[in-house]
Amino acid sequence: MTHPNPLTFCISTYNNLPYLKLAIESVRKNSYFKDAPFIIHAENCTDGTNKWLFENRDKYNLTLLVEPENIKVRGIGGGMNICADHVETEYILFLHSDFYVTKNWDKALLDIHKKYPNEKLWVNPHRVEPNIFNNPSSRPGTVIVPLDIFGAYSYDFNSNYFDAWAKEFKQTNEGIEIPKGEGVSGLVKKSFWDEVGGNDSIFAPASWEDMDLFLRMLQNGVRFILPTSSLVWHFGARGSHRLEENNGQSSERQRKSEAENAKKWLEKWGKMPIFDDYGMIKGIA
Repeated sequence: MTHPNPLTFCISTYNNLPYLKLAIESVRKNSYFKDAPFIIHAENCTDGTNKWLFENRDKYNLTLLVEPENIKVRGIGGGMNICADHVETEYILFLHSDFYVTKNWDKALLDIHKKYPNEKLWVNPHRVEPNIFNNPSSRPGTVIVPLDIFGAYSYDFNSNYFDAWAKEFKQTNEGIEIPKGEGVSGLVKKSFWDEVGGNDSIFAPASWEDMDLFLRMLQNGVRFILPTSSLVWHFGARGSHRLEENNGQSSERQRKSEAENAKKWLEKWGKMPIFDDYGMIKGIA
C-alpha cells in the first residue's frame, strides 16, 4: 500500500530543547506536507526535552524514539540511522534540531527529485546562518549574516522578518542549483539510504561522519544538489558545538570527537579527503 505522504521528517537531538521547539513548530507551520510523519530521536537528554516531547506529541503528531540517559552515545549520525529504520515513506527528509524551515522548503526539495527521476540524489536546503563562528564570508550554499539581522539565539530570533526575507531571496535567486551537500540534512530516497548503509557508527558521537557518508554516496553514484528554492535558517551547530554552554567555545565532546575521528578516518580510508571548488568532498588523496 502506498503511503499517503511521500516523505518523513526526521530529527535526532541531544539537549537542544529551545531550538528543537522552533524546528518542530516551523516544520508543522511552513512545510508543504504539513501532515507527513515526523520522527524525533532523543538521546541522553537531561534538559527537559523528553518531558516536552511527550507533552506535545499529539499536538505536533510526532513519533518519539526517546532513549534513556544512560544509553550508549550514538550522536546525531546514529540517531539518524535509528530514525531511518522507522521510515515507511519513499523519502526521508533529515533536518537538524537547530533549523527553522521556510515555506514549502520540503516540496522544493522533492521537486528536484522529480526533475531528475532517474538519478540517485541527495538534495539539501540552502542555509542562512548567524556569524557565530566569526567566518569572514559566506560559502556556496550558506549565507552568513551579522548576529543582529534576524537574531542569533532561540529567544531573539525574528521568524516573521526572516520569512519575508526568505521569500525575496528565493525569488531573486530562482533556479540556482549548487552541486554540493551541506551537512547531513537533506531529502534522500529511503532505498538509496539503505543501499549506502547510513552513517558509520565508528564516528559517534560527532564529526567526520558527514564526509564519510558523502564519500560512500559518491562511490554509489549520487548527485548532490543544493537548490536556492529551499531555504532554512541554521542557528549554527547548536546541537553539537554548544557554544552557549561553553563561553563561545566548542564543547569538549565536539573537540574530542573531531580529534579522535580524524584518526578513525585515516584508519578506515588510508588517506585524507580532498575537496572541489564548492568545498565539497570529491575523493581521497
